[in-house]
Amino acid sequence: MKKSLYIFPFCLLLVASLWAGNPDRQGEAGAVQLLLNPWANSAGLHTLNTSCVRGVESLRINPAGMTRINQTEFAIGSANYLQGADIRLNALGLTQKVGNNSAFGLSIMSVNFGDILVTTTDLPDPDPDGPTFNINFFNIGLSYAHEFENKVSVGVTLRGISESTSDVSAFGIAIDAGVQYVSGENDNFKFGISLRNIGSRMSFTGQGLATSAPAGDGDAYNLTLAQRSAGFELPSMLNIGGSYDFLADEGTHRITVIGNFTANSFSRDQIGAGVEYALKERFMVRAAYRADIDADVAQESIYSGPSAGATISVPMSKERKNNTLSIDYAYRSTKVWKGTHNFGVRINL
Repeated sequence: MKKSLYIFPFCLLLVASLWAGNPDRQGEAGAVQLLLNPWANSAGLHTLNTSCVRGVESLRINPAGMTRINQTEFAIGSANYLQGADIRLNALGLTQKVGNNSAFGLSIMSVNFGDILVTTTDLPDPDPDGPTFNINFFNIGLSYAHEFENKVSVGVTLRGISESTSDVSAFGIAIDAGVQYVSGENDNFKFGISLRNIGSRMSFTGQGLATSAPAGDGDAYNLTLAQRSAGFELPSMLNIGGSYDFLADEGTHRITVIGNFTANSFSRDQIGAGVEYALKERFMVRAAYRADIDADVAQESIYSGPSAGATISVPMSKERKNNTLSIDYAYRSTKVWKGTHNFGVRINL
């Protein structure tokens, strides 16, 4: 069993090396909703906490972290994506430990683009009071994780992805897999690897891709011509991260230093670092910075730059102080618009 645990992370590295870090393919992938993070706690660290994420938020970043909770965690998250663009992210998730070392998780996320005016070739500039349509982005994930006695945990997520309008839709399946390793006298050192968004190609189908044209033989009827849309791949990526906890005054104060490398299959690789301070695990502040590798200012991705966040966590009863209610907030700077604001609530039982 121990040999299998050591082989697993190396398999992730080997598979990811087949497509990692290809800026020439930037913009070719679809299902970009898989790259969005609706959870405020990890958003404050720019999603760099591959090694130390836990609970519900690990379903998005590294499913191996699901086991590192008390018993049950429920979370809801909302984000004002690119403030001013009228786009909102909404998510909810649940993780439940089964026995001492295993956990199951369920996560749901949707993207709300608001009402969009209908435009056609005949009406490229519609009336502001004209008809509208909605775009529906949605994904749901089911996860399982197991922690072994030597402080190694592994996890996997099976995710269904749906993108649709009233007459066009696409559906796909993605798999996330990850591993976390914890060591040190007080479990100070953590290391994590996650491979995300590995799955089938997607393509759009539906009546919206059909068009009506006159018959070629001069008869007074029209033919409906169906067009095939080009398929697209999922934005797969590999995350490798590490963190270390500096403890003081018997754990009253904690400073965690985080580093992370992301190998993207359809864009430039990224590197980032962050720090989090916790006071009695009741009040936490965090900040991070992420940058694209070998990219000038004009080529950097939208989220290159700083992020910050905070958490207030209060016990739900005097008898069970580990049962907590936590409120999270995060802000991520963006190259355009006015940044992204994340809000979240977590309940640990």
